[in-house]
Amino acid sequence: MLWLDGRLTEGPVPFDLADRGLTLGDGLFDTALALNGRIAFGEAHRARLAASAAALGFALDPDRIGQAMDALAGAAGEGPVAIRTTATRGSGPRGLKPPAEPRPTLFASAAAMGPGLFFAPLRLRPTRIARNETSPGSQLKTLGYLDAVLAASEAAAHGFDEALFLNTRGRVACAGTGNLFALFGGRLVTPPLADGVLAGIVRAELLRFAPGLGLVPEERSLTLPELMGADAVFLTNSLRLVAPVAAIGERAFASAAHPAFADLREALRRRIAAECGGASP
Repeated sequence: MLWLDGRLTEGPVPFDLADRGLTLGDGLFDTALALNGRIAFGEAHRARLAASAAALGFALDPDRIGQAMDALAGAAGEGPVAIRTTATRGSGPRGLKPPAEPRPTLFASAAAMGPGLFFAPLRLRPTRIARNETSPGSQLKTLGYLDAVLAASEAAAHGFDEALFLNTRGRVACAGTGNLFALFGGRLVTPPLADGVLAGIVRAELLRFAPGLGLVPEERSLTLPELMGADAVFLTNSLRLVAPVAAIGERAFASAAHPAFADLREALRRRIAAECGGASP
């Protein structure tokens, strides 16, 4: 199902072939979980997409973003459903220079999810493709995802679920579709945004409620050898929520069996139940 210009439709919709999102990747997207007709962490998703657009120099109305998300979530019913909201700078003349007065394009889509995605273990493979922490795009969900696409293909070809990115200085950045956390005793460590990291919605939730679970949240740089020495490793994103990492390359982890995983999982379930009502994932 699609949302465009305030309307829901099941069929194809017309699209301007001069749109800069299509020709240049000049745009952004957001992926959110809808459950029981509501968006989990909806306010945070709306605010981040609007702030990201402002960082790129064009304006998006958070209320308009919310209309798109909520319309699709409501039409989907109980779910679970993945809601992708896409925003571009709009059409413009040929060339790289943005139009002086952009007219952004906003559209969204909904896709049914299988319940097996939530909290499922993952195996990561380090990729040789570096995350460019010097680029503003490394902290945004831009439409230019070619590095992630290539790294995902490479990981799958070797029998892994996800790619693990280091940045240009050799520091751990993220996975192809999520943030990373490493557990060292009672310290829950995640790379800082400056290392080429997206400000993930679930990442922020874990940092917020970790102290209540007896964990000390810490944002600091990690090397790959440090990560390999962690007691447990987790991936977070808005659809998987928190996923225990079962392996990084040949190094196996018992992340799913660590008591902290059950605590994080249940805390997220409670938060989503409070936001969306009814049964949680």
